[in-house]
Amino acid sequence: MSVWDDLDLLLDNPSSSLTVPSSARGTVKDKGNFKVEEDVSALRKAIEGVGTNEKTLIEVLTQRSNAQRQLIAKAYEKATGRTLIADLKGDTHGDFEDLLVALVTPPALYDCREIIKAMKGAGTTESTLTEIFASRSNRQIKEMAEAYLAETGRSMSQGLQSEVSGDYRSALLILAEGKRDENTNVDTAKAKADAQALYAAGEKKWGTDEAKFIDILCHRSIPQLRQTLTEYKNISKKTLEESIKSEISGNLETLLVTIVKCVMNVPAYFAEQLYESMKGAGTTESILTRILVSRSEIDLADIKVAFKKLYGCSLYSRLESEVSGDYGKTLKSLCGQGE
Repeated sequence: MSVWDDLDLLLDNPSSSLTVPSSARGTVKDKGNFKVEEDVSALRKAIEGVGTNEKTLIEVLTQRSNAQRQLIAKAYEKATGRTLIADLKGDTHGDFEDLLVALVTPPALYDCREIIKAMKGAGTTESTLTEIFASRSNRQIKEMAEAYLAETGRSMSQGLQSEVSGDYRSALLILAEGKRDENTNVDTAKAKADAQALYAAGEKKWGTDEAKFIDILCHRSIPQLRQTLTEYKNISKKTLEESIKSEISGNLETLLVTIVKCVMNVPAYFAEQLYESMKGAGTTESILTRILVSRSEIDLADIKVAFKKLYGCSLYSRLESEVSGDYGKTLKSLCGQGE
């Protein structure tokens, strides 16, 4: 039985709403008694001395909120005439460098750069696009679109249009508008009608009406979709995820399944992604970095709880056995011990 089969268990999760991300369940908070000059001076000493004091870099950059890091970066540039990011790049390397740079980048710009990176060069990293567009709120997507326009001089939709195709593109373009319904009231009759429409578009007919799946899953509010999932199981006796997997394939299947998982339980979705990135031989550092940085001030505390529930060990202990060196220390500092 898949972890995603128990609808009741997953839907009984107060932090699942994508509509209003709050910082209450993050592991990184504003540092009390924050003194920007002291932090700038500590970072300068760590970077400008002979050799780099990685311990100070990790301590300062993981124990401050992103808003505070932006103030540090501004003051650092004023004091030195150099950007903090350029100095970090010059003094560190590899995954550790990528992680520190991510921490100093504003969240919307970081997401936007991950999207640009996913679409650069030959081939597109659809898994990155899927993860970001399926899990971000309207506000986050709109801020990302503004950053994308400033970075590239063209709209995010134009970028997607030239890099992805077919039904997958149609779905991403809807999500990229950041216009998902945010009404928190649930219309049960509409949820029943949507469930029936999804059943008729997939299970019940020869061939699949992908457009119907895209329309409902990319436009309806999260609370409304949660009710639709329950109604769908009543009609089909299968979960919507199972039906999507049997009716749709490729990148569109992955995107729609990811939306369903995020509707049910965002922290469980990210816990699964983290687990998968550390499974088997080798670790996918880019995924670890992106999730731990982007969720550290939103719901990483909930992701840790979900990880323990799903996999029987703490995320911290898993990181301890999978990543090492300064990169590993930085990730563990973001994660924090305890569940």
